[in-house]
Order: sequence, then C-alpha cells, then structure tokens
Amino acid sequence: MVAPEGVEAQTCVMTRGDTVWARLYYRNATGEELRSVLTLMGPGGRTVELHCAPAAHDEPDTCETPRVPSSGPPGSAAAVAEFVGAGPVEEAPLLLRAGSERASDARG
Repeated sequence: MVAPEGVEAQTCVMTRGDTVWARLYYRNATGEELRSVLTLMGPGGRTVELHCAPAAHDEPDTCETPRVPSSGPPGSAAAVAEFVGAGPVEEAPLLLRAGSERASDARG
C-alpha cells in the first residue's frame, strides 16, 4: 500500500513450526518521523502489538512482532500496520493502514 503522503507499507504473517509473528516492510519518504503500530491478530481475540518508529528517510526497513506460539490452524492469524503523523496522538492524522491476507510459511 502507498499513501499520497509518501509512506509505503506491506504486512505479512510469518509462521515456522508452532510459532507465528507479523512482519512489516516499509519506506518512509515523508521527510518526518512517524509513529506506527504493527498488530498480530490471532484466533480468540489474541493480539500482539509492537510500536515501530519509522525514521525520516527514504530507505526501506522492517519491523517484526515477537514470535509467539500459534493458537490456531495455519492461516488463522492476520496482521495490520497503521502509520500516523506527528503531533498529539488524539490529533495525529492516520496516513496509512496496511493489512495482511493470510499466513505464509517461513523458510530458512
């Protein structure tokens, strides 16, 4: 996903064995530091959140949630990342929301 403000992001859910985690690939070309939250959502309302701090540069980067035990069948977890601008949290504009489709098997 690409926002007109200059943020690009892609999220995915990774699995290996009995573990699952969310990964965010992003590029921040806005020229300012942003705030983002990467959330891994599993069955039964289980979530893991990680606050990423995308620096103000145009280089690609990644952010990952901690790896946690899988609590459902393959493909049952999803990930979403939200990027907001600077300023007080309650006033910061939402610049981009990117979500995953389904889990993929990590190799390596």
